[in-house]
Amino acid sequence: MERASTRRKVLAALVAGTIVHLRPAGAAECRIAVLGDSLTAGYGLAVADAFPARLEAALRSRGWACAVVDAGVSGDTSAGGAARVAWVLADRPTHLLVELGGNDALRALPPEELEANLERIVAAARAQGVPVMIAGMLAPSNLGADYGDAFAAAYRRVVDRHALAFYPFFLDGLMGRPTFFQADGIHPNAAGVTLVVERILPSVEAWLRATGVSRRG
Repeated sequence: MERASTRRKVLAALVAGTIVHLRPAGAAECRIAVLGDSLTAGYGLAVADAFPARLEAALRSRGWACAVVDAGVSGDTSAGGAARVAWVLADRPTHLLVELGGNDALRALPPEELEANLERIVAAARAQGVPVMIAGMLAPSNLGADYGDAFAAAYRRVVDRHALAFYPFFLDGLMGRPTFFQADGIHPNAAGVTLVVERILPSVEAWLRATGVSRRG
């Protein structure tokens, strides 16, 4: 009887034009989509060495039943991320970690555009009840102090406006340490990604706790 009832509910939803998402038994209790650029996509690295895979491994080693989904596109700006966010959310993540802005700074795009794009991303996620964490970026020093301050402030305003979890600088701890970068001096190598994960992990764990996710064991 229970099986027949479930079948009737699924058929009714299909007739109504609704897509039914069934979570398989044993699925992770949290599913973190990382919306980002090449730093997320793992430019120049094996998939297993990219940030999403390393973050998932670190979380699981500490008892978090979380899958981490790579939603990074190399070269993406915050505008590109905002254009893709609906597609990323259609994959039904429970959490959204946003790592964008590096390419905005490299192209010296207006900080107000960064802020507007982050607002679009946050609004889309909140409309679906998906908690957001922002991983920020710093502008290169050659763009001047005024631009750097405005760039950093764009993140802070969005974070403060929505009381979001925030990790101010995704590459914290790596700058000035060339052994953690690939030959281009921009993208972390495998050791660099390991350091990124080690440093951001406490913030991600605090975010998960604050959003009601519990560790196993």
